[in-house]
Amino acid sequence: MDFIETITQRNDAFVSARHSASLKIIPSTKTILIGCLDPRVDPMDVLGLKPGEAAIIRNIGGRMNPALVETLILLPAVAKAAGQEMGLGWNLVILHHTDCGIIGCYKLAPDLLAAHLGVTRSELDSMAITDPRKAVAMDIAAYKANPALPAGFMISGLVYDISTGKIEVVVPPSRLRLES
Repeated sequence: MDFIETITQRNDAFVSARHSASLKIIPSTKTILIGCLDPRVDPMDVLGLKPGEAAIIRNIGGRMNPALVETLILLPAVAKAAGQEMGLGWNLVILHHTDCGIIGCYKLAPDLLAAHLGVTRSELDSMAITDPRKAVAMDIAAYKANPALPAGFMISGLVYDISTGKIEVVVPPSRLRLES
């Protein structure tokens, strides 16, 4: 059996046992979680999330980049179309992890990684690529400094340890910024 057949069978099992047409487009916890695409760090699994609790965005390293910022700027329009406002009462959780493949990109394809992150090659060295704790703090500072993102969010930064399975709160929840 090839992989498509496998996932088609798994989907049949999902439809019969767990599918819920009543899930809403707005996450029930009003949480957006940004993390790495590494399959070892699936936020649904490592954080015990239930379907519909959080909107999850994943990219290489879970790092802030121009495409991610563009997505976050568009999300209030999606929420508004669903009858919700984004801002106060919403959470933005940034999840980085140890032993991240972004380190390999940094070593083997620094120009590609710089382009992905929206920085110059010379700026890449200051991006804390090899230290997830510094990187998550750096990204949160950049989110807070971006006036285009919805004000009022509570933002926090977590690091997942691949070897222990534990998360560490590196940046405790705080306001993205005051309403402007």
